[in-house]
Amino acid sequence: MLTAARLGAAALAGALLAGVAAAPALADPLPDASVSGSPSGSASGSASGSPSTSSGVPAGLYGKGDPQYDGVWRQSLALIALHQEKVEPADAAVKWLLDQQCEDGGWPSYRAEGAACVAAAEDSNATAMAVQALSALGGHQQPVTRGVDWLRAQQTVDGTWAYNPGTPGDANSTALVVNALLAAGLDPGATAANGGQSAYQGLASFQLGCWSAAEQRGGFVYQPVAGGPSAPNTLASAQALLASAGGHLPVTTADRKAAAPKALACPAGVMGDGPVAHADSAEADAAWLTGRLAAGGQRLLLDTPGAAATADFNSTAWAVLGLVAAGHAAEAASAADWLAGNGYAWAAQGKSGTDPAATATLVLTARAAKLDPYNFGGANLVQLLADSGPKPKAGPVGGDPQATRAPGSAITEPDENSGFSAGWLIGVGLLVGIGAGILLSLNRRRQNQPAAAAAPTADAASDEGPEQDR
Repeated sequence: MLTAARLGAAALAGALLAGVAAAPALADPLPDASVSGSPSGSASGSASGSPSTSSGVPAGLYGKGDPQYDGVWRQSLALIALHQEKVEPADAAVKWLLDQQCEDGGWPSYRAEGAACVAAAEDSNATAMAVQALSALGGHQQPVTRGVDWLRAQQTVDGTWAYNPGTPGDANSTALVVNALLAAGLDPGATAANGGQSAYQGLASFQLGCWSAAEQRGGFVYQPVAGGPSAPNTLASAQALLASAGGHLPVTTADRKAAAPKALACPAGVMGDGPVAHADSAEADAAWLTGRLAAGGQRLLLDTPGAAATADFNSTAWAVLGLVAAGHAAEAASAADWLAGNGYAWAAQGKSGTDPAATATLVLTARAAKLDPYNFGGANLVQLLADSGPKPKAGPVGGDPQATRAPGSAITEPDENSGFSAGWLIGVGLLVGIGAGILLSLNRRRQNQPAAAAAPTADAASDEGPEQDR
């Protein structure tokens, strides 16, 4: 089946062979800016015990950018993604993450070597992601248990979690903690603080229900606005979907539902004021996100106040993960294809080179959507991620049908994804070269042809006529 990229290549080759200049768009224009693959947060200190590189980044850490705000986040995502692809990370990479944990069980965003833990700097996002990473790797039950205990101690009576202890809860942090609880084998519906609401009830407090405008129902707000109107937030809604669907990282393909996600059913003329039931939460959120993806050309748009409505790669990737976990892989497919065709710059062309958080998120997204992270739009994401940190101990296990290529192998058939691959660029170049040679040959023959041969006899036409008439 011809993909859009192949059709574009064919059109380009055909136009050039006909002697007409053409330059079709191969993919949507990349935005000027996009949301990073890591969460925002305040600065914090940290102890890695690992030597630093010449750039000041610890040698065991993935990525070359400043880790102040996302060190633990990006390390955890990288370890989850590499483990999913059966790439065994270096001991130094795992040790770096373990060494970042504080004595009370929490993780900060990052703390420099030798710096003491500061309780106020520990955050739920880093801790939740570290718990998922160590749960996926296995063999680290003690730090996982300590991390879960810290998370449970930070839950408020309304069932929610804040980014840093002592601040108001938000949908993103609550969703990430729900992911961590599930990864550690706990039931968020039975996780409550001091007899308060459960984690699922806390998550539901951010979802817009029947009291909202029809086009907003099912989406999640980041935080409710006291005394003011609330509007859904794309990243909050995308990350909440994975949690409300009962999933965590890495996402495995769930049972596929044949029908599209169901929008929240609200009785006509009745403005309900209660929370969305947990049984309906994922479907309602999936329906809202599916609508936003369709409206945005199969990607979510950045909705940060004051920012331009450019493509939001991070939210789009999380939406794919959530939709797959909710059983709506068909609704996730087009967004996954869009990421394959446009995500390389987000993953690999930041100011510090490869962004390990973005790359790992795309690896997880590709596999969840049953695409190939070794050839995702022509990019070997697994190789990019592995190269951004310490050398792995081992690559994919031989014979695994999903590990179609070892890291570092050549890019192969673009049919596996809808992105435009380097192989097709080479093919188009060869076609262009052949076409140019044919045109030059024809022109020379016409110029050198004797005048008497300009009107060949009927008997000679079949042998001496133009090549296209033979």
